[in-house]
Amino acid sequence: MIEVEALTKRFVDRDAVSQVSFFVAEGEVLGFLGPNGAGKSTTMRMITGFIPPTAGSVSVGGFDIINQPLDAKRLIGYLPENAPLYPELNVQGYLRMMAELRQLPQGEINAAISQAVRDTGLSDHLTRPIGQLSKGYRQRLGLAQAILHRPRLLILDEPTVGLDPTQIVEIRKLIKRLSARSTILFSTHILPEVEALCDRAIILMNGQVKAD
Repeated sequence: MIEVEALTKRFVDRDAVSQVSFFVAEGEVLGFLGPNGAGKSTTMRMITGFIPPTAGSVSVGGFDIINQPLDAKRLIGYLPENAPLYPELNVQGYLRMMAELRQLPQGEINAAISQAVRDTGLSDHLTRPIGQLSKGYRQRLGLAQAILHRPRLLILDEPTVGLDPTQIVEIRKLIKRLSARSTILFSTHILPEVEALCDRAIILMNGQVKAD
């Protein structure tokens, strides 16, 4: 599902990511484990096409993220560390906007929103302004927008950061359910999270793969 080869990202005078290579099979749940600043988020941003690599290549579902970006991105659902939410919109309005941005057919939008809302437990919050949601429910909403189009690949950057223990357990259960239909790559610096959710872990340190 993902093929990363010698991926490198240089910022001014340092390599944030250096010669990173790995493969993720269809249906696998892979954890990126490492301390803050290890290069996890930068690697994920390159895989999603959010930023270009300085060197190396990324393929998603057989599509090169640089040369075939739209084909690759159609397969991806992405939740960055800070979800791109708009506090003045309500939950339903935001999800409808995201469905239209993803060019879902008009006749399928309502069903897609309903499914994502059921999956993430947001049914009782459809008319609430996003600015009034707790951190846990904002994370649920970020996940809902990432799965609207039923992506083959989910990329989640620190999905439980800043949550309380109850919210962490709920988000972990949700990720486990989503793994039944999507390949998942998610980053964390919490070892028990990897043990609870992942088939495999890659440890990043100083922008390099130290263990797989």
